[in-house]
Amino acid sequence: MNNSQNSRLEYLDVVRALALILGVVFHASLSFVPIFIGWAVMDVSTSSAVAIFMLISHSFRMPLFFLLAGFFSHLAYYRYGKKAFFKSRLVRIGVPFLLGWMILRPLLVSSWVMGMESMQGDVHIWPALIQGVHSLLELPSNLLVGTHLWFLYYLLMITAVVVSLRVILSLSSSVECNVKRCVAGASRWVSRSPFAVILLAVPCTAVLWHMDTWGLDTPDKSLLPLASVTVLYGFCFIVGWVLHSHIDMLKHITKLRISTFVCACIAVISCIHLSGYEWQPAHEQYTMLKALFLFTYAVMMWSLIVLSIGICRRFINKPNALLRYLSDASYWIYLIHLPIVIWLQIAVAEIALHWLLKWLLVSGVTLAVSLVLYDILVRPTLIGRVLNGKRKRSFVSTREKNRSLSDC
Repeated sequence: MNNSQNSRLEYLDVVRALALILGVVFHASLSFVPIFIGWAVMDVSTSSAVAIFMLISHSFRMPLFFLLAGFFSHLAYYRYGKKAFFKSRLVRIGVPFLLGWMILRPLLVSSWVMGMESMQGDVHIWPALIQGVHSLLELPSNLLVGTHLWFLYYLLMITAVVVSLRVILSLSSSVECNVKRCVAGASRWVSRSPFAVILLAVPCTAVLWHMDTWGLDTPDKSLLPLASVTVLYGFCFIVGWVLHSHIDMLKHITKLRISTFVCACIAVISCIHLSGYEWQPAHEQYTMLKALFLFTYAVMMWSLIVLSIGICRRFINKPNALLRYLSDASYWIYLIHLPIVIWLQIAVAEIALHWLLKWLLVSGVTLAVSLVLYDILVRPTLIGRVLNGKRKRSFVSTREKNRSLSDC
């Protein structure tokens, strides 16, 4: 692999890490919304600005993650072969899903119990933890309810479907060649168009129409896949898969164009303005307003995806030890963050501080605790091998080694 390819993968690793860390900040914001949304706890200090942040960030962070998952899956599939690829997916996705669920579900259930209690006055930590452990006995009912690990479940399914289709296509060389030629032609045309984000938004708008809400549904209620969610994230995964198979297209589609910035600004403003109509089903133009919102939502999604990758490609295109470390840690951070976030939200919910200070505090402490746990318990251990592919020296041990070498 040449240097340009190495730098390309470096910045894409950073983009993926930022998408996952944005998820931490997103979840940390949920207690500061001015209306009760069914979250574990509601803070005494709220702001409508948080709802705007949620609308924007939720539109693209998971689609971006699935696009990059498709990109890196194609890389691993053709670099290591089918057998090694499936083994790595089961280890790096399947094992964290199963073990993470067993460990995190009791903590999350107890968090919800404590959150509800906090809004009624008193919090009983030990009984809540016991109730969380007892929730494991309710299997298989409510398997995914209350957890954030649904994304691993969907990633496993989508990966299996895409690779299976790839294997089926390879059974007929003529069909495979025709499909590859059509996909390459269409992809090249879209990637070189200054209106690529609009072209990508059109099919996504049709899928978004079948969501239960105006926007992206969170499929955390059942093991039965939601068709609309599966199709949308599957589409993002396939886009990433194709971008790696035609690597030159990535540069074209993520080129920082004025038109992309304009599309993003118009789409964001339009979505903010139109979002309120979701709660007015009696409006005489409700269907038209919904269609317009979903189209602008899809444009916002793809504009922010393209800009995120393009900005990182422009400004983070060289190896950086700190960013590499953060990229390695981001998977663990996202897996472990939610109970920490909710516990901190409960702890600050009644404190008379500005919502922004508490939001920053919850986000910052969650990231700090997660990073410390990663450096001590994950990075140099078997857990790190599962999540990162190999064990690596912890930051502390590396510092001590460098200090001892400098003393020699």
